[in-house]
Amino acid sequence: MNAEPTPARETSRVTPPPTGPRTAVVTGAGSGIGRAVALELLAAGWSVALAGRRPETLEETAALASATAGAAFPVRTDVARPEDVAALFAAVRERFGRVDLLFNNAGTFGPGGVAVEDLPYEAWRHVVDTNLNGAFLCAQAAFRQMKEQAPQGGRIINNGSISAHTPRPNSVAYTATKHALTGLTKSLSLDGRPYRIAVGQIDIGNAATDMTERMQSGILQANGELASEPVMDVADVARTVRHMAELPLEANVQFATVLATNMPYVGRG
Repeated sequence: MNAEPTPARETSRVTPPPTGPRTAVVTGAGSGIGRAVALELLAAGWSVALAGRRPETLEETAALASATAGAAFPVRTDVARPEDVAALFAAVRERFGRVDLLFNNAGTFGPGGVAVEDLPYEAWRHVVDTNLNGAFLCAQAAFRQMKEQAPQGGRIINNGSISAHTPRPNSVAYTATKHALTGLTKSLSLDGRPYRIAVGQIDIGNAATDMTERMQSGILQANGELASEPVMDVADVARTVRHMAELPLEANVQFATVLATNMPYVGRG
């Protein structure tokens, strides 16, 4: 009796990663989540371009990296300016030769506590230019580089927010841009498939940074009351981004939500 033929195993199509240190671009790297993620990647041996509007804070981030960390490369960048973004990626290409990761993190909340009917158009435009247009410009530049380089491909991680799902009171500009960022993530993820460009999003709630400091003293809730909210260590966010970043390009965290466990988000809070 003839034995059944052994089915052929599917051949793996995993492409080897590039040799040498991986290179990341982190926007908004001068403080908060951007600084924490940059330091986490540097400590893991990545070369990291630190992008932000204030050179002095970028230098502070670079100085915080340990002596054994990867190469930190501060580049003054306003992500809302196309010429700044083009210069950033040109500098990274010249310095490191490739881009393996873009952490699209730069963002602003805008004026807090302003009702929609009182929000100046200039303030709305500033939030949109930074949070949405800036993210698009950086992703577009990263796409171009990742398609051209060899080995081809890379990863983009967009910093969304809990506000990409549910808004806070008086946050129309911030919430609108974060909802739009989710659409940007989905579209980029689809368009990146032929070029081994993996795109995902991390939605963060109440990481302990300067931006969230007021939450512990009391912040407006949907019912009109002021209440303090718990926060989490920003290092927990950084470790999550690093996990997403270090997956092989054949795997992707499409959306991740990382939040202070007891913050008012799920159900009635």
